[in-house]
Amino acid sequence: MSALLKVVPPGPGARSDPARAGRPVFELQGVSVRFGSLQALHETTLSIAAGESVALVGANGSGKSTLLRLLHGLQRPTAGRCDSAPAAQQAMLFQRPFMLRTSARHNVALALWLRGTPWRIAQVRALAALDRVGLADRADRPARTLSGGQQQRVALARALANAPKVLLMDEPFGALDAETRWQMQELLLDVVRKERMTVVMVTHDVEEGLLLGDRIVFMSRHPGRVRSLLQPPFKADGSISTREALRSHPQYAQMEQQILGMMRDEGSH
Repeated sequence: MSALLKVVPPGPGARSDPARAGRPVFELQGVSVRFGSLQALHETTLSIAAGESVALVGANGSGKSTLLRLLHGLQRPTAGRCDSAPAAQQAMLFQRPFMLRTSARHNVALALWLRGTPWRIAQVRALAALDRVGLADRADRPARTLSGGQQQRVALARALANAPKVLLMDEPFGALDAETRWQMQELLLDVVRKERMTVVMVTHDVEEGLLLGDRIVFMSRHPGRVRSLLQPPFKADGSISTREALRSHPQYAQMEQQILGMMRDEGSH
């Protein structure tokens, strides 16, 4: 493999960036998950630092969603150790946002109220969160009448309203059309950088992984495990903030082909 992507062999003690100080937000040591006879995740060691954006990439059956559920505390390991940020500091976005039959503002305010925020204050904070994702003018419209992209913005506002330190995402833009998906990716990248959140996302889209991830965790299947940790060198300075900037980068095409080649190699086994 060429040196375009820095490859860090996964293994005991592997960290996202040795220069980062302090306790990792997430740390897995030799974690395995088994569902009956199915080995969903095998002896996985991974460390994720505060403020890092990580994209989990790989074929179906490589354990990406299982790993995400472990980090969020929705799944327990069969073996090994998994240290995660407190659930109260986390928010999660799914592929299809669940919307109540009420206004967009109510959908966001309810998430705040359920965590103890007085309803009147929750309404104000909900409007502010919707404004951050460009939906203040649609705050009082029924959420289910909004487009798919707008509903995903409401879901993002709902997640951001509680000021999480960690954002977990399981292919949140996979069901959107291409143009809306690009808009959501750029919006998310802008918000994450301003808020300095830790982000872990599952994606099948290599371009999305390279745009949003400071690091690519490539997952291999049969059984699911971390095959490689890839660090695109151009992400270090934060200069890539749009799809156009990513695609025009002189190293982008070769980086994409390297990862796609790894995916083809997985498919042949």
